Amino acid sequence: MTAKHTHSFDALLIDEKFDGDIYTDELLSKHTSYRIGGPAKYFVRVASVGALRSLLEACEENGISWMLLGRGTNVLVADEGYDGVAVSLGRDFRSFHYDEEATRFYAGAGVLLSALVQEAFHRSLAGLECAVGVPGTLGGALRMNAGTRDKWISEQVVSVTTYSPRFGFRKRLGSEFEWGYRSSSFGEDEVILEAEIAACPADPFYIRGKMEGSLSHRRKTQPTSLPSCGSVFKSPAGYSAGKMIEQLGLKGTQIGDAQISEQHANFIVNVGNASAHDVAALMKLIRDRVFEHYGIQLQPEVKLVGFTL
Repeated sequence: MTAKHTHSFDALLIDEKFDGDIYTDELLSKHTSYRIGGPAKYFVRVASVGALRSLLEACEENGISWMLLGRGTNVLVADEGYDGVAVSLGRDFRSFHYDEEATRFYAGAGVLLSALVQEAFHRSLAGLECAVGVPGTLGGALRMNAGTRDKWISEQVVSVTTYSPRFGFRKRLGSEFEWGYRSSSFGEDEVILEAEIAACPADPFYIRGKMEGSLSHRRKTQPTSLPSCGSVFKSPAGYSAGKMIEQLGLKGTQIGDAQISEQHANFIVNVGNASAHDVAALMKLIRDRVFEHYGIQLQPEVKLVGFTL
């Protein structure tokens, strides 16, 4: 029995039956593609839906902030860290299977998107070509509506199951969400649990050609050999953020160990031991210069944790 003065979150920390792993003062630089970020007060890898629910309910009851980290591929965490709970989806969220009769993948949000794409490729299934080379998990890809400028993963979404402390568990059709360029209508406190993704048999040579073409283009145009968060800014309607930044002559500009990529101007890469402060300073420089020249206020595509620009 838990003592009356013990908060539910404190009790969770010492509960041996909790289905997950809890770490204190865990450096988030170890969990982001940028390799940047100070410590989270708590880093929790939940292995089951029950553990996730218990954790988030405890956070809400005790007024503790939390965020879902995923693989940290589009996140920039402050050097000071995050004074809350960083949540990662573990075991039960990392499996998927393909139903041949329904022509759908049923996949957990923690599944690597690359694994899903490769399975589609091996099965000669069309629909996920736009996601080839995109890092991170399925959950992150859905929240950011990953893909190319012309095709998004949302086009293949049949349904999504989510959980939030406010609304509990909900399963909705893909058509019930609002999808946009690098955006979706999932709530900030809504955790994607799993999704049904349509993928139909097609000519394997067509699929191979589309995937190899997309992957080759990414490798040629994006700095995949250096730590980054992908595109830093969203491209405004009718414009390319990368081209605007390049036209301003900002490629190669460096602050500390953060550099505007020589290969793609909308990527800021970590060329050594860059800090979040270094990256943020470059983002401010880009934003100010673009506004001065084009009169356009660029919006971050990367999620900023622990600070704002």
